Amino acid sequence: MDGDRRGWRQCFLSGAVFAVCMAGTTLPTPLYGLYQDKFGFSELTVTVVYAVYAFGVIGVLLLAGNVSDIVGRRPVLLAGLGFAAASAVCFLCATGLGWLYAGRLLSGLSAGLFTGAATAYVMELAPYGGASRATFVATAANMGGLGCGPLLAGVLAQYAPCPLYLPFAVHLTLLAACVAITMWLRETVRERRPLSTVRPRRPGLPPQVRSVFAPAAIASFVGFALFGVFTSVSPAFLSESLDVNNHAVSGLVVALAFFASTAGQLAVGRVGVARSLPLGCAGLLAGLALLAGALRWDLLFLVVLSALVGGVGQGLAFRGALSAVAGASPEDRRAAVISTLFVVAYAGISVPVIGVGVLSGPIGLEGAGLVFIACMAILVSTAAVYLLRRPVRAGM
Repeated sequence: MDGDRRGWRQCFLSGAVFAVCMAGTTLPTPLYGLYQDKFGFSELTVTVVYAVYAFGVIGVLLLAGNVSDIVGRRPVLLAGLGFAAASAVCFLCATGLGWLYAGRLLSGLSAGLFTGAATAYVMELAPYGGASRATFVATAANMGGLGCGPLLAGVLAQYAPCPLYLPFAVHLTLLAACVAITMWLRETVRERRPLSTVRPRRPGLPPQVRSVFAPAAIASFVGFALFGVFTSVSPAFLSESLDVNNHAVSGLVVALAFFASTAGQLAVGRVGVARSLPLGCAGLLAGLALLAGALRWDLLFLVVLSALVGGVGQGLAFRGALSAVAGASPEDRRAAVISTLFVVAYAGISVPVIGVGVLSGPIGLEGAGLVFIACMAILVSTAAVYLLRRPVRAGM
């Protein structure tokens, strides 16, 4: 019993570290309008600044997605916390656009190190028999952290002094506490090897994972694409089309999508992995439809409903995908396989976001959003049909 309590304590603490790191990646979201006013760049530049983060994540996942399987979980998490701190320093020192690019790239490197390693770490620290609960802790820490970032920054920017500095100073303080916690947690990789033995791997999957991975990857791509566009351009839409200039409100709307995702992940335990993937796609489709209505009629409540419904759909799909992939992966390849899933997911965050930014110039932000919604609706409908015909089997 004492061992179980100790195990869950370490599991939850590692989840808290995960959440703090991920919060830093979305911290600038409600601040982009302030940076636009300060540095005078376009909406396309906002989406490129946002997408630089995703490219950093993908680069790390491709080059070092398996590094924590080799050198251990704790060293990788400590490196990720270091990159997160360096990112915060870049934003604190920002005097031009180059600092924002550097900060977002460093944030992407941090998230790239954390996504696979921290997810595996949280699951491995849990007591025996707690895999389902630990999977929820890991995915909730990921999405909950992403939601806390814009909420924290929005509230501080609206109601506290120094809106472009205080959020990052607070985050640096939290990161320092996370370093101390990570040093205290036990290592879970038994046979560690030197960093010099790490070699970049091309994306690859063990044979027993391949049949599970395809539907999981499709659902993850669509869910992250919705979140990517929501996070990068919704504050601008709220300001330009709905005349909502309160940074706390902008941060809250974005945060609701991530918190709803956490609720969707919690529901997977009841509906099951096999049903959560097609149900998640249905939720994403409904969220896209609500977002189209919000863009067409300029209604704030439809934006909020889109965040909630789409977030629940993303949570259902993503936790189902992660559970299926992690359950089918061999222990010594788990972090690498999870990292490959995140490569697909972060491709969804980056490519559509830049597409919206490119189109926002000639056809406007609303028109670009509607084109995005149409493309994603086709993709998510195709994914749902695929999952209904070839469902992921429960227990994989």
